[in-house]
This record gives sequence, C-alpha cells and structure tokens, in this order.
Amino acid sequence: MERTDHPHAWDERSTLLTMLQYTRDTAIEKATGLTDAQAAAAPIATSPLMTVGGVINHLRWVEHSWIENRFVGGPDLGPWTDESPDREFIDGATMPLQEVIDAFRAQASVTDAIIADAQLDDRSTIPFRSGEHPTLRWLILHLIEENARHNGHIDIIRELIDGTTGD
Repeated sequence: MERTDHPHAWDERSTLLTMLQYTRDTAIEKATGLTDAQAAAAPIATSPLMTVGGVINHLRWVEHSWIENRFVGGPDLGPWTDESPDREFIDGATMPLQEVIDAFRAQASVTDAIIADAQLDDRSTIPFRSGEHPTLRWLILHLIEENARHNGHIDIIRELIDGTTGD
C-alpha cells in the first residue's frame, strides 16, 4: 500500500486514523534499506539511545502503553523497569531491524482492532496523574505527535548514518 496522508473521507475519524497510519508508515519507510548494524548505530554522541531500531521499538511500545494498557486497562507488558526505564530503546538497538518493524506493525494492528469500534469521545480506563481520563481522540493525536516527533529523530539519525534524506 502506498504511504499517504490523504484520508479516504474527510471526517475527523478518517483524518486522524490516516495521519496515525501515515506517521507509522513514515517511520518504517525511513528505516528501509538499513542493515541491522546501521539500525543499531547511535551517531549522536549526546544521545546514545537514539538508534533507528530503538526509536521504532519505542514507538511500538508507546502504542501498547497508551492503547492496550491505559485506554482499555490491560496489563503493561512494556520492557521498561524502574532500573531500566528506557529498555525499549536498548532492546530495539539489539534486535534485527525486520523483527522491530514486524513488531511495530503487529502492535499497530492490535491498536487498530481495539479502536475500530470505539468512539473518539470514549475515555481511557486509566487516568492521568491528575485524575482526568483522556479521550480516544486525545490518545490518537498523542500517538501522531509521538510518531511525528520521533520521525524527525529518525531523519537525523539516518542522514548521519548514510546521508539518506527524504520526507
């Protein structure tokens, strides 16, 4: 399927879900062609956890955390611990890139299935620290923001690794 940011319909839900998928696809597109060693490279000296594999693995676990854990109240299966709160970045740098991408795609499918019948105004099961329960609308927008921000990181990492740039 072609990567696009144009929804099939112009309603709010279609637009949000299209943009979510577009930011997911963009992360994967930016990783295309890298070797496992390149995906594990951390070329920014001050950010040793910023690897392409680590960032994509982080995006996978962010979706799990916000949708499977906080939205529907399922268990937090993330790899993070009190001793290693950024474990998903570390793990993603040590896994084969295709495995990281496949896990991200699988998580996206789980997310999509969970939200398929939910309404944008549905509230999360688990509240913020403030006690507020965010809406699914906010959660989707947050995932878009998270993906878009980290796609910028992947841009920089990729350019430093092999000079590749793109949208």
